[in-house]
Amino acid sequence: MEIPAINLKAIVLVHWLLTVWGSMAWLPNSFSWGNISVLAIGVWAIAQRDSIDAVLMFLIGMSVTILTDIIHFGIYYPLNEFAAERGRDVFRFSAGMAILSLLLKPASCFFVYQMYRERGGDYNVNFGFPSVSRNRDAYQSIDQQDESSSPANPFNQAQESKPARTY
Repeated sequence: MEIPAINLKAIVLVHWLLTVWGSMAWLPNSFSWGNISVLAIGVWAIAQRDSIDAVLMFLIGMSVTILTDIIHFGIYYPLNEFAAERGRDVFRFSAGMAILSLLLKPASCFFVYQMYRERGGDYNVNFGFPSVSRNRDAYQSIDQQDESSSPANPFNQAQESKPARTY
């Protein structure tokens, strides 16, 4: 099964838009600052295409913001229960976009982890998902023979100097 290639620019753009919309009505500034600072690290990962550290930092930041977003929702969600009708619609839209951002973050983390592996990251975590691996340096072709092995001695066993016994 081939994993689709998701562009890092698309991940950063979607999460930026959802963060801006989620911050419109009810979440505190700490929500915005936390998510926007992680997205700034994502911009760094876009700018430096060969940097393993940038992608790893973005992955760690996205993982941490999953936890902080849950904490923000738990603390601040029922705050605007008695808002005016117009304010209630803005609150619902803002809450929906923030929750959508939170729901998309695990999938985004998975795709960013795949990008980390493609850039040469070696932190090997197996979540049970199929992995994309194009490194075939460790494989030996069956068409090629080692110089040390010969057809008469395929397992490279030491030759004994004793003559064979005849019965």
